[in-house]
Amino acid sequence: MGVFVTEVRPRWSDMDSYGHVNHANTVTLLEEARVDLLFHEAALRGAEDLARGVVVASLTVDYHAPLYATGRAVRIAVSVREIRAAYFILDYAIHNGPSEIDQVAVTARTTLAPFDLDAGKPRRITDAERDFLAAWHNGGGRG
Repeated sequence: MGVFVTEVRPRWSDMDSYGHVNHANTVTLLEEARVDLLFHEAALRGAEDLARGVVVASLTVDYHAPLYATGRAVRIAVSVREIRAAYFILDYAIHNGPSEIDQVAVTARTTLAPFDLDAGKPRRITDAERDFLAAWHNGGGRG
């Protein structure tokens, strides 16, 4: 598989006074893509424990061009850069439209740690989660 692709539609209310999607709302678009992968797709493939608790340990966002709310969806490509015993790293590329040929406006990276909400502490990645994440491993590339 390598790259998980989803479409998210920026809202008019996401734009700031400069007419482009502001930083906080861009991070929300990343979150929506991450939920599609780690909650919905993971549940379909037997890794539903990811939806029970994952926390963002770090976030890096790089802007390459303005991102606009035009009424159409933007393409967000997500891939797994690295998998360790107690964390994993996702790479993102947000395109200015729904196609892979649309300009990449934003790239980002999140380090995520599975978290046991009942115990209130991080936990190890399970074998099922590792297998699911490995299917989206892209060697650090961006889509």
